[in-house]
Amino acid sequence: MGSVCSLKKNSDFQKVYNEGRSLADKALVMYILPVNEACINRIGISVSKKIGNSVVRHRIKRLVRESFRLNAGRLAKGFDIVVIARKSACGRSYREIEDSFLYLCRLHNLIIEQEKCVD
Repeated sequence: MGSVCSLKKNSDFQKVYNEGRSLADKALVMYILPVNEACINRIGISVSKKIGNSVVRHRIKRLVRESFRLNAGRLAKGFDIVVIARKSACGRSYREIEDSFLYLCRLHNLIIEQEKCVD
């Protein structure tokens, strides 16, 4: 997969916060909003300064973005997604962040189950 399509404008984030629905676990909060252009998903990632210095915040953003990128083929299309990191996300491994991300995707019914081939 190529690069990740991101939410950049504050107005885009606010629209997802105000009109979307949210679910959370210990490490992440995820807001989703269905959009009409049902061809791509866009992701926005928010990490507060309360969580740590810029190195820590950027590391969390990279881990969430990579989880999104590697699992983009499994997700339903046509959603704006905003992920907010919680304090407990600090210091977690990639696998823990990815598990948290996929768990929230399952709760939001974003995961498209692939048909399993049985030989």
